Amino acid sequence: MPGRDPTAHRPPPPAALAWSVWALGAALYLAGFFQRVAPAVMTQELMAEFAIAAAGLGQLSAYYLYSYVAMQIPTGLMVDRFGARRVLAAGATLAALGSFLFALAPGLAAASLGRLLVGGSVGVAWVATLKLAAHWLPPERFALATGLALAAGMTGAVTAGVPLAWAVAAFGWRAVMLAAAAAIAAIAAAIWWQVRDDPSERGYASWFVGAQPAASRPSIRTALAEALGYRNTWLVFFAPQGMVGACLAIGGLWGVPWLVSVYGFTPARAAFYCSALMLAWAAGGPVFGALSDRLRLRKPFYLAGSATAVALWALAILWPEPLAPGLLFALLVGAGFASGCMVVGFALAKESVPARLAGTATGIANMGSMAGAMMLQPLLGLVLDLNWRGALAGAVRVYDAPAYRAAFVLVLAWLAVSLVAAAFLRETRGRQTP
Repeated sequence: MPGRDPTAHRPPPPAALAWSVWALGAALYLAGFFQRVAPAVMTQELMAEFAIAAAGLGQLSAYYLYSYVAMQIPTGLMVDRFGARRVLAAGATLAALGSFLFALAPGLAAASLGRLLVGGSVGVAWVATLKLAAHWLPPERFALATGLALAAGMTGAVTAGVPLAWAVAAFGWRAVMLAAAAAIAAIAAAIWWQVRDDPSERGYASWFVGAQPAASRPSIRTALAEALGYRNTWLVFFAPQGMVGACLAIGGLWGVPWLVSVYGFTPARAAFYCSALMLAWAAGGPVFGALSDRLRLRKPFYLAGSATAVALWALAILWPEPLAPGLLFALLVGAGFASGCMVVGFALAKESVPARLAGTATGIANMGSMAGAMMLQPLLGLVLDLNWRGALAGAVRVYDAPAYRAAFVLVLAWLAVSLVAAAFLRETRGRQTP
């Protein structure tokens, strides 16, 4: 079988066990995505609670992304050196503490610190989960596992849509965030109990190739420099930024107030539209991943998805008049589905470097995937404040259609960067670089 160690006489792990190990990493990614987009349906509550405007809310939300992005390369290096189990368990524990701090924050500084701690700690989930997939699942399932991991994250995002809006209305945002913190603590305990870095620790043969003895592993600086020496490593850093940035900056933060202000939607209906965008993104990932695995092609799917996302977002943002609700819904769902192509980039990142550098390259790719959202969320808030015409709803600023259009043009610029980077990717045909 491809990827099997020919010297191993033990059987591979049962599928149910392998996927259950992978699923606990995906569970932390789900919880992290919930935390990432939760401010989108609590904009009014957070702006009133901490006496902030759009720029302040954008900064509060983006503190999560600042630390998340900063952790990606260190995470890749840590999982290559220390294994996924310890990294995941430590990350989940710290994420629970950060979530408790955010839920109980007496002021903006403490809330920001909580967001910063949560983002950095759940930032280990994606890379560590893919590392588990490389060890526990056959190589021909890697892109599918990547797509399903994205779907798990989008499930968290959807939970942070309409269900969260209902829960916040019923119990208040602090009580709901406390419950979310308790759930992350439970995930931390389950990871430590169930997850192992490699099937060999449970008596099965590993699917992983390219392992090195600890004594021969390169230094952190050497591993990073070597991974960055491959062209695709740079391209998969830039290629997802616009697609992920659009989904998270609009669907994950500014979409609800945009739809309420410009389209006159209720907050619940606006949250439903943004949840549909995230669900479509979730559905697109496994589809693109499975097709890419089946046909052993990466670049054509990435390029087609990128081009489609650019076109659909441009229609939704630049159309001079408010669109019919059905058409708007279709554009958002289509853009989200097409953005699922970005999961193929992680297969490209893994295959474009030697297997011993897979975690490092995956961390660089995931750092890039969040960099666009990290910069766009506060930038959109700044542009909205610069274009504010003085309207208020209670003590909270309200922004009009021209203000949102001026802000969302930045999203289109980032999408153009994604498309250009995708066009220059090198095809790997599903083969691991020796």
